[in-house]
Amino acid sequence: MGAVLKHVEYIFPDRAYTNDDLSKKFPDYDFSKFDTKVGIKKRYWVNENETALDLAEKACLKLFQYFDKNDVDFIIYCTQSPEYILPTTACILQQRLGLNTSVGAFDFNLGCSGYIYGLSMAKGLVETKQAKNVLLVTAETYSKYLHSDDKSNRGIFGDAATATLVSFDDEKNNIQNFLFGTDGLGYDKLIIKNGAAKNKIETNSEVKEYGSGNKYTDNELYMDGPEIFNFTSAVIPKFTLNLLEKNNLEMEDCNLFIFHQANQFMLDFLRKKIKAPKERFYIDLEDGGNTVSCTIPIALKRWSDAYSGEFPVKNITLVGFGVGLSWGGTVISVDRKL
Repeated sequence: MGAVLKHVEYIFPDRAYTNDDLSKKFPDYDFSKFDTKVGIKKRYWVNENETALDLAEKACLKLFQYFDKNDVDFIIYCTQSPEYILPTTACILQQRLGLNTSVGAFDFNLGCSGYIYGLSMAKGLVETKQAKNVLLVTAETYSKYLHSDDKSNRGIFGDAATATLVSFDDEKNNIQNFLFGTDGLGYDKLIIKNGAAKNKIETNSEVKEYGSGNKYTDNELYMDGPEIFNFTSAVIPKFTLNLLEKNNLEMEDCNLFIFHQANQFMLDFLRKKIKAPKERFYIDLEDGGNTVSCTIPIALKRWSDAYSGEFPVKNITLVGFGVGLSWGGTVISVDRKL
């Protein structure tokens, strides 16, 4: 008896941008490394009038092709691309989807570990019988936060939304124990400094450079890539082993590893560090890139669609890490195609 992850859907914006497209905009920058080292061939960005909420609505409507929306009694919405500072975007999503006014709904602001945190809250709501069917939504449009001349981050980040249904089951409990971590000392390693309570948007914000001629202002996203890699390589391997221990598992007990899809080089490093078999370590970056809180559910859905083996598949290890600095993990089982 407990919480079961029943179904996942995802959506990208209509327009894809390939490495060739970016090469035309930045002819002096070598985007070939995105095919090989970074592992990204194309990413999708919303148009000027499209928001993360628009993507979230589409992802939910895809999910409702398989499940009755009237059975949803709680919305958890993970985003760092809210429609407004207030009100919470989850309330607007409830109205757009035509869900019952008896549902609970809230946003939470978290990035690459957000899906893990959302699963934890959904499990808690279901297992304490506060809800029977939780709609967990992730939606991000980082493209709106990127400087037009930030070549590196434009190559990495894509926009997307996902919708996951977590439900109560009388017999099964397919979402196991969680483990979390936070190091606020690194809050400024991936940050947009202006636009919230501390610093207002600056009309003529100073243009700064980092890396190989990448530009940004404090109104836009800044990422210290080397420091993010250092944090990840130092923390996540040990954390993953601790997560397995908490779930009474050994490495050979895990049938699949799905980590936050940051970039191929980082994922290859982590796989070797934890000594996970290559065939059980799923990488899904080529089509979509780094979609922040959406990467794990997109990868999980794509693995499920491509999987030709027998169900159930037990002990799928999920690990998210990034902005905050924040990280989290859990182990799930899947009874059928998602």
